[in-house]
Formats: sequence, C-alpha cells, structure tokens
Amino acid sequence: MSTLKGVRSKYFVFTLVYIGYCICYIDRAAISLALTYIGAEFSLDATQLGLVVSVFFFSYALMQIPGGWLADRFGSNIVALIAILLWSIFTAMTGMAWSLVSLLFIRILFGIGEGAYPTASLKAVSEVFPQSQRPKAVTGMLSSNYVGSAIAPLIIAPLILAVGWRSTFYIIGVIGIVFAVFYFFWLRPMKQTTAAVQAKTKSSISYKELLKSTIIWQLVIICFGVSIVNKGLDSWMPTYLLNVRGVDLKAISILVPLPFIAAGLGAALSGWLMMKFFQQKEKYLLSIVSILTAVLIYGMYSSKTLTSVIIFQILVYFFKSIAFGSIFALLASFILPDKFGSASGIVNFGGQIAGFVAPLAIGFLIDLFNGSYNAAFIFLIAAVALSFIVSLTLRAVPKRKEEEDVTANPTIAQ
Repeated sequence: MSTLKGVRSKYFVFTLVYIGYCICYIDRAAISLALTYIGAEFSLDATQLGLVVSVFFFSYALMQIPGGWLADRFGSNIVALIAILLWSIFTAMTGMAWSLVSLLFIRILFGIGEGAYPTASLKAVSEVFPQSQRPKAVTGMLSSNYVGSAIAPLIIAPLILAVGWRSTFYIIGVIGIVFAVFYFFWLRPMKQTTAAVQAKTKSSISYKELLKSTIIWQLVIICFGVSIVNKGLDSWMPTYLLNVRGVDLKAISILVPLPFIAAGLGAALSGWLMMKFFQQKEKYLLSIVSILTAVLIYGMYSSKTLTSVIIFQILVYFFKSIAFGSIFALLASFILPDKFGSASGIVNFGGQIAGFVAPLAIGFLIDLFNGSYNAAFIFLIAAVALSFIVSLTLRAVPKRKEEEDVTANPTIAQ
C-alpha cells in the first residue's frame, strides 16, 4: 500500500510541477509574440526591443543560484509556490506599462519572480524519483518548457488580436494566480522529508566543492552555448517570420508551435538516450547533437523557402533540446537530491545568462546590419560550436550505487 502511495505521489508531484512549468513558459513567450505591437506603441527600435526581452533573463539568471539554495534550504514546494505567485502578479503588471523604463522595471521583477522555479521544480522531481529513474524524470519534466512554448502562440496570438497586448497580459496573469491557489491546496498535504533525505542520502559533495567542480562549470558553458540558440530563436523567430518572411500573426500562431513540439520530444528523449546508449560516454551525445544543431542552423539561415525554414527550425529545436536535456540528465546521474537544487541552479545560471545575452546581441546585430539577420545566424552557429568544443573535454562520470532514497516514497498526510 505504501509503495502504491509512493508511485501515486511521485507522479502527482511530476504532473503538478509540469503544469506549472507550462504556465511559466506561456507567460514568458507572451512578450515575444507581443514584441511587434509593443515596439509600435512605444516607438522602439530592434536594440530596445532586444533589451525588453534581455532584462528579464538578467534578473532570471541572477535568481538561479540563490533559487537553488533556497530550494535546498527551505524545500522545493514552498519556493515553487512563491515563484508561481510572484511571476503571475508581474505578468499582469506587464500590461500596465506606460513607457520603456516602466516596462523594463516590470520585466526585471518578472524575472526575479520566475527565477526560483526551475531549480525548485527540478529538485522536487529529484526528491520523489529514485536515482535510476531520475535522469529520465528530470528530462521528461524539462519537456514542459517546450510544451508551454508550443501552446503559447495558440493562446497568446488570438488573445492579442482579440483584446490587445495589454489585456492579454492581464488574462494570463490571472490564470497563473488561480493555479498558484490550486498548487497550494493540492500540494499542502505533501510532507517533504527533507531531514530524512539529508540523513539517509548524504551528499558526496559540499556546496563549496560544488562550486569548485570542473564538470559543473563545463556544463555551465555547454548550457550557455546551447541556450544562446534556444533564447535567441525563442525571442526573435516570430519577429523574423513577420518582418523577413512576410508571415502574418495568424499563420505564426500555427507555425511557431511546431518546433516546440519537436523540442519537447527531444528533451523527453534525451534522458532515455543517455541512460540507454551513452552512460559514461555522455560527451559523445552532447558533442554529436551540438554539431548537428550548428549545421541545421546554417541550413535554416540559407533556406530559400518558408517551408524549408520551418523544417530546419523543427530539426534545430529537436537536436538542441536533446543537448539541453542531456546536460541535466548527466547532472541528475551524479548529484544527490540534497544538493540538486544548488547544482541545477549553477548550471542553469549559464543558460539564463545566455537568455540575457542572446536577445540583446541579436537585436544589436540586426540594427548594425540595417535589418539583416545574417550576422545573427552566424552568432547562433558560433555559440553552439562553443558547446561542441567544451563537450569534447568532458570526462566520464563514475557510476555510483543507488542510494537509499526515502524521497521515492514520500509521506502523505492522512
């Protein structure tokens, strides 16, 4: 009976944080879809629009390491709940912006609100799944990033067309607040056994040692390079399709989800691929998918037709998401739950710094070359080439015996 409860509870936690992550990415994607309309209302150029996107990732990145520490210190569920509530409030406030400065300020607060959720959610999953299932569970949960991004245009684009960009942010902000209430009441019965976890699954590494770990910082750099592609395309692809390829917003709401569906499949598949075929050979998986991503970005850049652009974009998203998921699958294979929040926060910091750099750099390059996206695509190729090079330097992570994992069967209050 207790085993059955453990199975039910771990999938319940997985489902709850998965839905939360989907909402997170819907809220985040809204700014990219509204960017053209915001730019027109406030008379902003491409560099300023890039800054609007980038400031979110700046504060979001700064929250990764403290967010991981907070999740390790106070528990993943309470940190996740507060993050959901805060980002939903600041999503609604985005619709109240009256100038570029106010918009930037609100987006910084939005980034702080969302910043603790990734590490808290990754830790929550690591706590309730045993070590043998953890890489696949973590990458399965990461697929929610792309499911949310795929759903976003289907919701956001019609809303913008129907009620305008301001009211769209009000509506999705309220949806997030309602989910936060749901999260609180449905997760409240779950008693986290943090003390028991720390007693029975003693970490083999201290926080200080974590910061000194070579492989952690290698993963930070790999995550940075892959995420330049991720954040760059997420932020500017809708505008590229509108302005360069002549696609209207209705068509974009249909086309944009396709790469994200492929990305969700890639992320979900990455943990299984690593565990099945690349154990102790992780660098080969990361290097292969990184170089494939670079080649496919070039194919997208040089495509002559809209159809081929979309096909290459779908393939880019599929392989770069295998790379991104594999980073955290590898992390989950050797970091115990009591430090997983901190470790994932450090690694994800690299990814979110890329979120600050990519939109701003691409906006600057577009302005510098008079509206041409050529330099922007070269920038994306160079970034993922960096991930390829660093992947080749990874050493195999020694296998460890499965720990006695009490979190795979958490206590449920009756």
